[in-house]
Amino acid sequence: MTTTDTTDPTPTFSVGAQAPRSAHDRSAGRRSGTRILVTAILVVVAVYFLVPVYWVVVAATKTTQDLFATNGFVFSGNFALWHNLAEVLNFQDGIFLRWFLNSVLYAGVGALLATYFAAAGGYALSKYAFRGRGFVFGLILGGVLVPGTATALPLFLLFSELGLANTYWAVLLPSLVSPFGLFLCRIYADATVDTALLEAARLDGAGELRIFHTVGLRVMTPALVTVFLFQLVGIWNNYFLPLVMLSDERLYPITLGLNSWRSQTDRLPEFYELTTGGVLLSIIPLAIAMIVLQRFWRGGLTEGSVK
Repeated sequence: MTTTDTTDPTPTFSVGAQAPRSAHDRSAGRRSGTRILVTAILVVVAVYFLVPVYWVVVAATKTTQDLFATNGFVFSGNFALWHNLAEVLNFQDGIFLRWFLNSVLYAGVGALLATYFAAAGGYALSKYAFRGRGFVFGLILGGVLVPGTATALPLFLLFSELGLANTYWAVLLPSLVSPFGLFLCRIYADATVDTALLEAARLDGAGELRIFHTVGLRVMTPALVTVFLFQLVGIWNNYFLPLVMLSDERLYPITLGLNSWRSQTDRLPEFYELTTGGVLLSIIPLAIAMIVLQRFWRGGLTEGSVK
């Protein structure tokens, strides 16, 4: 004889009892006060970075008279943006375009090669065991702590002896070294480049260089994008090194060129329009690079590839 269990399996809760949280409930541990505080901090930081950009945009639309006669954060009735940009591009037979291309050369080529060298060095320090590896890494950490301004004068003396001062190489060669980038690539390679992937590639007959280019670089893409952007922004905004190394105006990057215009505003007020218009044009490449490359900022590119 069999009996049927008529007990209702549906759990019941008393009034006022709290239902158990789901294992996938992401709201657990979060408080509204914490979210408000974090949001407020992010808003303050965003305003801190965006307000100067907004001021540059507004200032670039004004004439010299309107720049001082109107509120700096309010557009004037005379919209002179296109006139100012035309003056910037045509002044002194287009010297601004020369400065712009110089900055593209210094920052673009320098950041690209510096990223590659940092990736190669970080990968080697992470995946190859050799005598003195810890000492080399310690020297790199020491290089991170040395400011660029401290090495500018010794580099100038060295390049002067080599005949490289006041040339493109004087700015480009120091840009190829990124101690922070190498440090970041080493740490990221330790965390993401699995040794089993490298061993599998070696069993397939791949050489070390091919493994680095086909496996290592792809896995380290988020770190490489970070290094590239840091180096790109640093070289693009670099002022002191070109100031020490260069005396020929045709070799100036944008930073030196705009400063030379700004230094003439006391005698020739129309240079205010050239300076503000040039500053607006100078930030466009950095904004484009950030927008285009941010999609590569994601982790876990090889998650689940090794079981």
